[in-house]
Amino acid sequence: MSYQQALSGLGAASSDLDVIGNNIANANTVGFKQGAAQFADMYASSMATAINNQIGIGTRLAEVQQQFSQGTITTTNQALDVAINGNGFYQLSNNGSIVYSRNGVFHLDATGKIVNSSGLQLMGYAADSNGVVNSASTVPLTVPTANIAPIATKKITAAFNLNSQDANQTQTFDPTNGNTYNTSTSVDVYDTLGGTQKVSVYFQKTTTGQWEAFAGYGDPVTPQTDLGSITFDSSGTLTGSTAPGVFNFTIPNGADGGKTTQTLALDLTGTTQYGAKSGITNLHQDGMLTGNYSNGETKALGQIAIANFNNQNGLQNLGGNVNAQTAASGAPQVSVPGLTNHGTLQGGAVENSNVDLTSELVNLITAQRNYQANAQTIKTQQTVDQTLINL
Repeated sequence: MSYQQALSGLGAASSDLDVIGNNIANANTVGFKQGAAQFADMYASSMATAINNQIGIGTRLAEVQQQFSQGTITTTNQALDVAINGNGFYQLSNNGSIVYSRNGVFHLDATGKIVNSSGLQLMGYAADSNGVVNSASTVPLTVPTANIAPIATKKITAAFNLNSQDANQTQTFDPTNGNTYNTSTSVDVYDTLGGTQKVSVYFQKTTTGQWEAFAGYGDPVTPQTDLGSITFDSSGTLTGSTAPGVFNFTIPNGADGGKTTQTLALDLTGTTQYGAKSGITNLHQDGMLTGNYSNGETKALGQIAIANFNNQNGLQNLGGNVNAQTAASGAPQVSVPGLTNHGTLQGGAVENSNVDLTSELVNLITAQRNYQANAQTIKTQQTVDQTLINL
């Protein structure tokens, strides 16, 4: 009789509707991966049944398979939002128990821990006081709320193009007189207490292929140091000693009570002399002002770890956008983002749900038709039974 087959079909169609409905409900859930109901047919187990005469007894739900295709990445400009582009999951600590998620919406709790909406802590590799990341093991990532000691500037890296067609300067150098030098630039440097002052660099062309470099500090710039000469060959490349264009000089510290003097190195590696307008092509200094993070300054505190699995569909859904490792998923392969088969991270963004609403609405209609067809099987069997009863 067809009742058993039809009932199993009704159950399967109902499960299919549940999966589709869950997909639609989570179309706006960050990091959600849509599921697809997979079914298997059933046969009565009997040794006496001839193989060619087997009649199925219905269907069953074999599994709900998640589709781990990449969701669209949307920029949020929230500092702690992170999106995974590619394979992998965030590691989260639930009171010491590790779970996994694709939802990259994080914030700071009252103690500076980076957590998700459920208070689970984001795991990663910690950095030492110098900002060096230790990738030996993962720990909960924390942003300290106390002030962090500033790092004084020790090196200024600057690259210029000095116009080979500029006229030679014959006057004695004066930083207040733009007619005594050909080009200049300035950069802020930090002292031992985090105070800033401006360092200016000037270039005066003295003869063909040779320039004199000067440095000064303060605003306005009055004191200055003659750093020395830099020379170029006929190809416009720096020439000279084993470290051409590298100069050391000192400046007084600012008036904030730091060390009396500050030693700086100016590295002009990459500076050229071509027949083009003089100007800066690269400029930075190695010091940074750090403190509590409300001032917008940053320091390396750690690196988010990414976990991947041989069988992502073997993970157990726990709800709340998190999954648990199982024997079917295999052990997590934890690494820094971007290595081997681990995805990369994009800050200030989130990964949207990968649910395709258009496809799900079509699937919804198909599942509804399947349900109606199985109900029709029951109705037809009832008609046949009634015919027999009326004989």
